[in-house]
Amino acid sequence: MLLITFLANRMSAAAGKRKADIMANPYLPNWEYIPDGEPRVFGDRVYVYGSHDQAGSQDFCDYVLKCWSAPLNNLNHWTCHGDIFHTRADRDHASDIDWNTKNTRLFAPDVVEKDGKYYLYAYIVNAKGCVAVSDRPEGPFKLIAPYKYTISDEICCNGWFIDPGVLVDDDGRVYKYCGFERSFLAEINGENMYEVLDSTCIEHFIPCEPTADGGFDENDKLFFEACSPRKIGDTYYMIYSPKRGSRLAYATSKSPTGPFTYRGYIVDNGVDYPGGNNHGSVACINGQWYIFYHRMTNGTIASRRGCVEKITLLPDGTIPPVEMTSLGFEDSLNPYEVSPADIACVLKGGALVTEKNVFDRVVTNIQDGSVIGYKYYDFGDDFGSKTMEFSARILGMGCDAVMHILIDGEDGEEIGCCRIGHDSAVIHTIVKSVTGRHAVFFKITTEYVGWMGDMFRGRNLFELCSFVFLK
Repeated sequence: MLLITFLANRMSAAAGKRKADIMANPYLPNWEYIPDGEPRVFGDRVYVYGSHDQAGSQDFCDYVLKCWSAPLNNLNHWTCHGDIFHTRADRDHASDIDWNTKNTRLFAPDVVEKDGKYYLYAYIVNAKGCVAVSDRPEGPFKLIAPYKYTISDEICCNGWFIDPGVLVDDDGRVYKYCGFERSFLAEINGENMYEVLDSTCIEHFIPCEPTADGGFDENDKLFFEACSPRKIGDTYYMIYSPKRGSRLAYATSKSPTGPFTYRGYIVDNGVDYPGGNNHGSVACINGQWYIFYHRMTNGTIASRRGCVEKITLLPDGTIPPVEMTSLGFEDSLNPYEVSPADIACVLKGGALVTEKNVFDRVVTNIQDGSVIGYKYYDFGDDFGSKTMEFSARILGMGCDAVMHILIDGEDGEEIGCCRIGHDSAVIHTIVKSVTGRHAVFFKITTEYVGWMGDMFRGRNLFELCSFVFLK
């Protein structure tokens, strides 16, 4: 009992230090659910604008838009700027709009700067969207007007301008991109920032039906939603969610109005993980490019947390696909500091992340055959030690199981294992010492066999809270 208490205290203290120094994926605090994150660098800070999910909700998003920011020289220190726009009154604010207040959930915003002002473009479900303005990039934003246009409401999906992405070009002209299952772009009046200019709308700038060029799986490239434009050098990039919705794809053009050519996909949040939709974009911070995206939790597709991966832009303009990791903005994680279980980037065999309360998130629904993975840890250069220790905090579920500890893959080298019993505990074992950078995987097995063992099939064997390696 004394050993368990000591290890528990040691893990709690290390966990506090880890969260103070390192923000792995998800890069925002664990209780925050910001999907559809649109990263923008303004001045000496990077800002992320997003919609807002609730843990365990059956709906996408709620009635506020949020903004977080971090200094460019400390990407692990994020500040919340609160709710920057509202379509329902709450305890601190009146609604920022006065129309269609029944079901006005806010999805997927964008913010751009023009002439020293910051303009927020809102997509309001089942209603005409709008533009708001602020003197500061963090808001709050004050309504200017709903979108104004003379084209038919059949254009831009009932006139809602779904998932707006906005580009202020070098010449001051402003373009808006949007769509759901079909894509649209149009030029915006740069004098007022909300008026769609006549005769500028182009439909299907990213195809939504198969084309004759071939060369890719059509679901990888055909447009679904989530427009996000960027100009990089003299090339226009369109980041979007294709029909294979767990991916973020991209197309490029030499003109803001196209034609755009599909180039590939950047990240897929459904690889060895409970997949769902994806929405995000790219940003260059201190010379390093990143892809911002979101991942699913709570066993639904509606509780999404923001994640980020480093990417590379090659001289030919392509962006090689990157895997999902636990890293966030880090190059590697420290195995000797406590890792919360919910930073897993691999969850297979039914395992999923769930929130119990504002403090506690665990990997739950862990079954026989489940795999839980973390990428990547730097174990250092200790070439003298042959062994090290491993501890994990688990919540027992009245079952017996074995947690196999492997490196570099779910079928990689097993460096040790832990037996897990019925009760909640800190489990502890001796494992082989390793050096260098490795992914860590936990593979779960049981010893229940025969017809009686079938009764344990599909059972939640235990819940994983956190773990650490010790020397």
